[in-house]
Amino acid sequence: MNYAQATTLSDRLAELRQRIEVAAAKSGRPPEAIRLVAATKSQPPEVLAELFSLGVEDIGENRVQEAAAKREILGSKGTWHFIGHLQTNKAKRAAHLFDWVQSVDSPELAHALSQGAEALGRRISVLIQVNISGETTKFGIPPEETESLTYEVNSLPGLELHGFFTIAPFAEDPERVRPVFAGMRTLRDRIQAQTGFALPVLSMGMSHDFPIAIEEGSTMVRIGTALLGPRRSRIHR
Repeated sequence: MNYAQATTLSDRLAELRQRIEVAAAKSGRPPEAIRLVAATKSQPPEVLAELFSLGVEDIGENRVQEAAAKREILGSKGTWHFIGHLQTNKAKRAAHLFDWVQSVDSPELAHALSQGAEALGRRISVLIQVNISGETTKFGIPPEETESLTYEVNSLPGLELHGFFTIAPFAEDPERVRPVFAGMRTLRDRIQAQTGFALPVLSMGMSHDFPIAIEEGSTMVRIGTALLGPRRSRIHR
């Protein structure tokens, strides 16, 4: 699909929501069961403002400094998700800026985030990032270490654990990554059963593969190009 077509943001959002509805129906769920996070890396603040005006509330950012610059302009509007790799030394700043951190991938990061949140008198919603595909180029905890980190994150007073986050390998044919999403769902189900924790959120699926991810149980998709088209600007770190 050519996501760079000269359509309006409103048009792309309507098409995206229709595709989410179709995929959700295939998994036996209503479209409301799928949370859309707009991946706004390198998009200027006016694009985020337009998203808010169209009813998109969830914003996903990959860089702490870029998000800080946008929030200075946009204020407290919306729910802000950190969806990139977070360095431990930036955890305190992230705890101030974000409502969700989806990419918790180590005990050290989890503790730093919890401490930052506690210092602010708040709790941050978090997901554990799992490298379910085993790719060396991707961040995330190995599947075999996920249960241990789940117990640790769940014990931290500044964090509220909701589930898991994963990024599938890119494939021209998204059907090739269906087993990755199915594997993440299976791992979540097993950990949920063994720990007794409620872990309802599976953040998986991006512009090129989100329908497959939804069919395999995703509850949250992170969409950039399919919603926003080509990037129009860059805010430097």
